[in-house]
Amino acid sequence: MASVSSRLPVFPWDKLEPYKATAAGHPDGIVDLSVGTPVDPVPPLIQQALVAAADSPGYPTVWGTPVLRDALVGWVERRLGAVNVEHTNVLPVVGSKELVAWLPTQLGLGTGDTVAHPRLAYPTYEVGARLCGAEPVVYDDPTELDPAGLKLLWLNSPSNPTGKVLAKDELTRIVAWARENGVLVFSDECYLELGWDAEPVSVLHPDVCGGTYEGVVAVHSLSKRSNLAGYRAAFIAGDADVLGELLRIRKHGGMMTPAPVQAATVAALGDDAHVFEQRARYAARRTALRSALEAHGFRIEHSEASLYLWATRDEPCWETVGYLADLGILVAPGDFYGEAGERFVRVAFTATDERVEAAVKRLG
Repeated sequence: MASVSSRLPVFPWDKLEPYKATAAGHPDGIVDLSVGTPVDPVPPLIQQALVAAADSPGYPTVWGTPVLRDALVGWVERRLGAVNVEHTNVLPVVGSKELVAWLPTQLGLGTGDTVAHPRLAYPTYEVGARLCGAEPVVYDDPTELDPAGLKLLWLNSPSNPTGKVLAKDELTRIVAWARENGVLVFSDECYLELGWDAEPVSVLHPDVCGGTYEGVVAVHSLSKRSNLAGYRAAFIAGDADVLGELLRIRKHGGMMTPAPVQAATVAALGDDAHVFEQRARYAARRTALRSALEAHGFRIEHSEASLYLWATRDEPCWETVGYLADLGILVAPGDFYGEAGERFVRVAFTATDERVEAAVKRLG
């Protein structure tokens, strides 16, 4: 059996450590804009729901409580515009990264199967394919792929790292092609509530999927919208047959969202006010960083949604990483997300207001 090291790429973030050390040496400290991890407080109503459910001595259910499923169904219909959603169309998961990494394995994929993802993409799509022995393939337009052997197609809109948003017509065309060719579509929509210059649309919207969820599943996370990265709260919604099979597998694997986190998820999905407040924080940070980077000679491409600015100085990405590290600013090199990003860096605007202000001053 092949070792894990031979099946998987090198963990990319380890390569950034020397630059992190350089940035940390700045007299005013590091401004870490590399990893898009939330830094703002968990909203009080969510903390309160977690605490109220702390006395949970029994095992939680993999499918979640009926109250959680009601909350998932209600949010999917209200926020995504989906119609006729049932409990069988939703399933909580233990963070979206776990789902992405192990989905091909849980679907029973392996040697001879292919898993497709965007040319510039979150690295875990490739990792998930390699973990089960499937072949990862990249695309610019998925409808130009050879469907033979293609079992799983990842969409990502808004995109990590570029912030690109797929238009409704484009999503509709891709879903129709996938169904025609028997390809299962999983759409990573974890940044859907963070559209700035575009309004992201879910594959579950009836204009895209025709009001039927056959062959289509959306992935959602509360990490970004509700600052719950530490809670590992996420869920999938869509094709009932696919979710039913995953539910059976996950029961055997004991893949259960903790009961207090289930209660916190119900509170989070039932409240929009905290989402609007967090959006406002991110919008201000985004505006400040974008203006500072452009004034400093950077060009920003895409970036119409998500928590990142896709920036370039038209030089190799590691030169840009080193240049900014000397200013005490740490960013992610674009080649972490594929060779096509080799002249870009990804700049997260998830730092505190104080740290964003420090970055703006240094760039000025």
